Amino acid sequence: MRINPTALLSLAGLMSPAPLAAQTMATADDGPQIVTGGTRTAGETRMPDVIVTARRREENAQAVPASLNVVGGDLLDLSYTVNTQGVTALIPSLNYSSANPRNTALTIRGLGSSVVAVSQSNDGLEPGVGFYVDQVYHARPATAAFDFADIAQIEELRGPQGTLFGKNTTAGAINITSRAPTFTREGFAELSYGDYNLVQARGWVSGPISDTVAYRLSAVATRRDGILDNVATGRAANTVGTQAVRGQLLFKPSETLQTRIIADFTNFQAYCCTQVFVRVGETQRPLSRRYAYLAGQFGYAPASTDPYDRRINYDGPLGVDTNEGGVSAITDWRVGIGTITAVTAWRFWNWDAENDRDYTGLPIQLSQHIPSRQDQYSQEIRLASDGERRISYVVGLYGFRQRITGRPISIYGPAAAGWLIGQTTGANNTPVPTNLLDGYGQDGRTDFRTQSYAAFGEVNVRIVPTLTATGGLRYTHEDKDGYYSTFTFGGPAATSSALINARLGILRGQSYQAHDKDGSLSGRANLAWNVTDGVFGYASYARGFKSGGINMSGLPLNAQNQPALATAVVRPERNTTYEVGLKTQPFDRRLVFNIDGFYTRVRDFQATIVDSSQTAALRGYLSNIPKVTVKGIEADATAIVVAGLTVRAGVAYSDGRYTDYPAGPCPLELQTNQTAVCSLTGKRLASLPPWAITAGIDYSHQVAGGSVFLHADTASRSGYNGDPTLSRYTRIDAYNLTNASIGYRFAGGLELAVFARNLLDSNYLQNVTVQAGNSGLILGTPGDPRVIGVTLRTRQ
Repeated sequence: MRINPTALLSLAGLMSPAPLAAQTMATADDGPQIVTGGTRTAGETRMPDVIVTARRREENAQAVPASLNVVGGDLLDLSYTVNTQGVTALIPSLNYSSANPRNTALTIRGLGSSVVAVSQSNDGLEPGVGFYVDQVYHARPATAAFDFADIAQIEELRGPQGTLFGKNTTAGAINITSRAPTFTREGFAELSYGDYNLVQARGWVSGPISDTVAYRLSAVATRRDGILDNVATGRAANTVGTQAVRGQLLFKPSETLQTRIIADFTNFQAYCCTQVFVRVGETQRPLSRRYAYLAGQFGYAPASTDPYDRRINYDGPLGVDTNEGGVSAITDWRVGIGTITAVTAWRFWNWDAENDRDYTGLPIQLSQHIPSRQDQYSQEIRLASDGERRISYVVGLYGFRQRITGRPISIYGPAAAGWLIGQTTGANNTPVPTNLLDGYGQDGRTDFRTQSYAAFGEVNVRIVPTLTATGGLRYTHEDKDGYYSTFTFGGPAATSSALINARLGILRGQSYQAHDKDGSLSGRANLAWNVTDGVFGYASYARGFKSGGINMSGLPLNAQNQPALATAVVRPERNTTYEVGLKTQPFDRRLVFNIDGFYTRVRDFQATIVDSSQTAALRGYLSNIPKVTVKGIEADATAIVVAGLTVRAGVAYSDGRYTDYPAGPCPLELQTNQTAVCSLTGKRLASLPPWAITAGIDYSHQVAGGSVFLHADTASRSGYNGDPTLSRYTRIDAYNLTNASIGYRFAGGLELAVFARNLLDSNYLQNVTVQAGNSGLILGTPGDPRVIGVTLRTRQ
């Protein structure tokens, strides 16, 4: 599929998802009313205000001098969006990639963390996109893969967000707010059933306990059969099994003081997550080290060479068992000079998964998993001015502590030696026993700790009634400590030095400790101009940083075959972003149309480099490259065409480049038996579609005492490369994903709907992976096939 840029711009000009994506306001007389935010009565044809907390205080989104998208909770419900991956169908600049929950990456404008380039299974590194739920930072990207329920609003904030948010991030932030307890009784229940035995139940209930205490209880559970047919075991793979529950109490003893306590738990257990054969790429390695020869020597053939057959024949274990949760308390106290907010939180994340990581039906790798546990504690205190004043401000302090422990385990099988080493090894071509790696494995312990402290403040000064200047600074100090220790075990006895070295070349135990300390100043400044009523322009400058880290996945070796400690610490990324934008509400606020242009420069971008300055031989390892740039234009709009009919759309164009990347890894087609260096300078940034559009429509109309309602959303992305080496074999083709639902709402509040996910049954890849060992095998995760189902829901 090819996407025509002219067509994209034309569509954007007509109706570009909104920075303000639609919400639904249910009314008894006219069914769901689709608006961009706030509330309105049936038949009203003006856009209501959308209130956001992008600057840590409540503001109208159209008066915030920054690029952002807002997806209201009612649109999330109507579009069956229960996780972050689904949000990408509503926001064009947001990309999501996940080979499994642990290896989850979010990028905004192409920046963040690529699953391959900066693996999110590396516990010592932080994401470039901050993920916040109810004002609490979630330190591990894996938690963004869990389902959520009963969400009031999701804000996507683009560009550096370090000034006011808990942790510095170079790319942006996802700010999720759940619905709060209410002092009026309300409830919602929904049950859906669809193809592949999809069953999803959602619901929530809220109301008063006393005049000063209210509660809210929310839950969601999803089950689905697998969509990949594993012919080797007869069991369908990539099933879904999730459940989430959240309980809240709101204490409001007076109009000036309230405390909201939130406890939540989410679990994911499934026969998941694996990938399928996509293609075989050519390399310059000897024929005996290429996939065709290696598979042929074992008489192996994949179950299918068409990834969209969704057929595999893997023999190894497969399963995911992961959960996360926590408790937080948010206190707001209005005092004479503003509102004091205190956010106290503890969160945990547990992970265990065992996968067949050779992605074949051969016993190459019998087991690989990294049981992990994360605990984090955070405390934030802010003071924000109230109301409309000539000078307004936000100041605060932030503290964060984190500990992640892990146990990296790998065990190889009887086919490993022939596949990974070959028939001979060493200068004398020593014959390799076929069982050399059978039972050979690795075990160990990792321990990573972070302490982070920050002071921040931002001031807005209204120079004249129509012109406001903003300036903000944040200073962050961080201490990080990492401990890594692994050992090898098992395998048959080997006395030959050639065989011992060959085995150590596959797995070698190592131990090291590393420490990193850093202090950084970030900030932003902008000018905002109320041109006329309904026309708002701004120009901004922002400087942010993504924290440095410690490589917790093992280090390359020095001349003594010891870990090269100089490669343990990865420096912070430094981001500078310039942006101009225009926000408008023409036609008596029947239309919201926003557009912005940006230029971003990232220095010390975290990526893989290849050199021999820190290691004994030319070797690739995680470090920093000099510079990456991204520039682009984004536009979005929401329009009320007539009462009951809302359309919305968005377009994002981004040109991301490795501006200075002289020592990068080589793409598959240039790889030989020896490590080589390839310059990627001037090449396009991986994992960034140049063009992305989203569009949607919502309609409701009274019929026979109730109302008919229709929802549809569509998202298209142009082709891009899914691997940082930019191999021609790892390109992901352009694709479109369309979802829709139609239903009837009875006068009593009962709703019956038919829905379709991936209505057009589009074939597309979510991500691609080069098989370990670089035989040429390319794997990928195909998107879910079309699912059609029925939903019954009721609300009070």
